[in-house]
Amino acid sequence: MTPPTLSIVMPVLNEAAGIAAALQALAPLAARGVQIIVVDGGSSDPTAALVLAGGAHVVHAPRGRALQMNTGAQQARGKLLLFLHADTLLPTDADALISSAMTPSGAVWGRFDVRISGQAPLLRLVSALMNLRSRWSGIATGDQAMFMTRAAFDAVGGFPAQPLMEDIEISRRLRRLSRPACLRAKVLTSGRRWETRGVWRTVLLMWRLRFAYWRGAAPEHLAELYR
Repeated sequence: MTPPTLSIVMPVLNEAAGIAAALQALAPLAARGVQIIVVDGGSSDPTAALVLAGGAHVVHAPRGRALQMNTGAQQARGKLLLFLHADTLLPTDADALISSAMTPSGAVWGRFDVRISGQAPLLRLVSALMNLRSRWSGIATGDQAMFMTRAAFDAVGGFPAQPLMEDIEISRRLRRLSRPACLRAKVLTSGRRWETRGVWRTVLLMWRLRFAYWRGAAPEHLAELYR
C-alpha cells in the first residue's frame, strides 16, 4: 500500500454533537488518500463510537490536546502532518494547497489563515488581526490548522506536554527550522468560545495569558486561568 502524503490528526473530547459533520467535511480529502486519525482523550459521550461508524480511525490517549496530538502523530504514516481541531473546517483542497506552498518555499511547517464563524461582527476583525499577527511573528495557533513535515515534527520533539500554549511553544521551536508557510486560504473555526465568553473579554484574556507565558508563567497556572 502506498503511504499517504498527508495525515490529519484530530484530538477530540466529548465532540459527539459535531464529529459526524467534521468527518463528513474531510471526506473529499480521505477519498484522495489522506489519512484521518481521530484521537479520543477519554470522552464520556459516544464520540469514539461515532468516529468508528463514520469509517475513520480512532486511537485513545490520555486527556490533553498535546498528548493526544503526539499519540496521533505516532500512528501517522504521512510525510506531512496536519493537526486539526474538531470545530475547524479545512478547504476541500487543503492537501494540494499545503504541497504547493511548501515545495517551492523551503518551509518545513505552516498554517492557514483563519475565519471565525459567528454572529458578532467583531469576529471578522479578530480573524484578520490573528492572521496579521501570525504572519508578522511567525507564531501560529491551533485554530489555524498547523501543518509540518514529519521530519520537522520529530526534530522539535513533537508538541510539549503542557496543558496550554502547546501551539505557541511548538511554533517557537519550528521557527528555528524555518519561517512558516502562511497560506491565505482560510479555515473556518467555530466562534462559540468567543460568543459565549464575549469577544473582547476573550481577546483580552488570550493576550493576558500569552503575555504571562512570555514572561515565564507556568502553563499549568495559565490553564487554570483559561478555564
